[in-house]
Amino acid sequence: MKTMTLETVTKACKGTYFGPEEKKSRTIEGAVIDSRLVEKDYLFIPVKGENVDGHKFIPQVFEKGAAAVLSEKPLDPEMEPYILVDSTLQALKDIAEYYRSTLKIPVIGIAGSVGKTSTKEMIASVLSQKYRVLKTEGNFNNEIGLPLTLLRIRDEHQAAVVEMGISDFGEMHRLAKMARPDICVMTNIGLCHLENLKSRDGILKAKSEIFDFLKPEGKIILNGNDDKLSTIQEVKGIRPIRYFVEDGTAPKGDEEYFVTASDIENLGLKGMDAVFHFPEETRKVHIPIPGAHNIYNALAGACVGRALGLDNDEIIAGIQAAKTIQGRTNLLEIGEMTVIDDCYNANPVSMRASLDVLSQGQGRKIAVLGDMGELGEEEKELHGQIGRYAAEKKIDILFCAGPLSEEMAREAKKGGCEVHYFRTREELTAELTGYVKPGDQILVKASHFMEYPKIVEALTCAAGTKE
Repeated sequence: MKTMTLETVTKACKGTYFGPEEKKSRTIEGAVIDSRLVEKDYLFIPVKGENVDGHKFIPQVFEKGAAAVLSEKPLDPEMEPYILVDSTLQALKDIAEYYRSTLKIPVIGIAGSVGKTSTKEMIASVLSQKYRVLKTEGNFNNEIGLPLTLLRIRDEHQAAVVEMGISDFGEMHRLAKMARPDICVMTNIGLCHLENLKSRDGILKAKSEIFDFLKPEGKIILNGNDDKLSTIQEVKGIRPIRYFVEDGTAPKGDEEYFVTASDIENLGLKGMDAVFHFPEETRKVHIPIPGAHNIYNALAGACVGRALGLDNDEIIAGIQAAKTIQGRTNLLEIGEMTVIDDCYNANPVSMRASLDVLSQGQGRKIAVLGDMGELGEEEKELHGQIGRYAAEKKIDILFCAGPLSEEMAREAKKGGCEVHYFRTREELTAELTGYVKPGDQILVKASHFMEYPKIVEALTCAAGTKE
C-alpha cells in the first residue's frame, strides 16, 4: 500500500482526519481489521462484530506501531492520528476501491456456485509460472474479505486472483465495484443460497453482476458445459471465451484462448489425465487433484493463462503443479487411512462431486456428511437426493449428523447403503473414531456451520493414539 498516505486514505473514505498535520503524509504499509495482525505503519480498521467491537483494541494497536486507526466515534487526543467515519465497514470498501484504481496489474475475479476456491488455486498455480501472483487466502471472498485481499497487493505483485462469493442480490455488484476485474471467470450455476436467490435463474442474475464493472478491454471466461452460463452470449460487446469438456470433435470458438478437454482418464485419488485441445496443438495433461470437476478448473486456468500471455508449456506446468488446500478435497494420510478433507462448506453440487471422488477410492468407502445450509424450501428433498446419490455411487457406509441429514440417511438406507445417523456432530464423532480401521477411505463434508473440521481433528488424534 505504498501509494496510500493518511491524507489519501481520508479522502478515499470521506472521513475526517484528527491528528498532527505533518503525519498526514505518512505512508500506510497495510490495513487490517484484526488487531493481532497490526504491524508498524499499518492502518487498523475496527469492526463491530456480533460479540466484539474492534474499537476496544485501539489503544493496543498504537502500542504495536499502527500509523493510524479508523473510528466511528471521537477518540481521545492520545489516540491520534485517527480518521472519523460514519461506518468503518463502508470505509474499508471505499479505501479498497480507491486503492484498486491506482493499480496497473490485471485482476482476475472468480464467481460461481461451486469450485471458486479450487479454480482460484488452479489459476494462481498457472499464472505463477510467469508472474508473481497474489490470491485470495482462506474464505476472504465477501464484502469484508475481498477489500482486505485487495489491500494486500504490493509493488512486487504482477497479477491478482480474487474469489468473489455472494448470497444475495446486489452483493456481487458491490464486490465488482471494488475489484474492477480485468478477467471475469464464472465456474457454474448450481443450487446454493436459494433462500435469497430462489432459483438457478436468480443465481445467474446475481452472479452476473460481476460484469457490471468489467473494463471495455476485459475478458469473460465461462464454463461452456453449464446450461445457464451458455445463455450469456455477449456482455458490453464482449463475447465470452468458453472452455468445454468434450470428445475433441466439437467446433472450436474463434477465440485464440479457447481450450477444451477430451479422453479423460480417472486415476482415482491420484487425479486424472486428459487430452487438452489448444487452438494450435493437442497435449496430454495430468491434473494431480482428484475429482472430475478439477478438469474444469484446469481448463479455466488454461484460458486465463493464454489471455495473459503464457505459452502452453507454462500452462501445463502450472496445472501439474497445482495442490489442494485444507478443507477442499485435501487428501490426508492419517495412520493407514485416507481422509478426504472437504469440510469447508457444502451444497448439493459439491456434495455429488465429492462423493464421485470417494467412489474412486480403494477399501471401505465411508462418507461422513452433514447438513447443507441456505437451500430454501426444498432443503429436505435436496438432502434426500444426496442420500440416494451416495447409494448409487456404491458408497459402503454413510455417517451423517444434523436434523436435515435425517432425510439423507433415510434415502441412503433405502438404496442399500449402511447408515449411521446421529442428531449431533459430537455423537457422530464419538462413534466414528472407534469404527474406522486401516485401509478406510473417508470423506468428511458438510456446510461450515456444522464444524466438521473437528471430525478431521478427532480422526487424526484417534489414529495417533492407536499408533
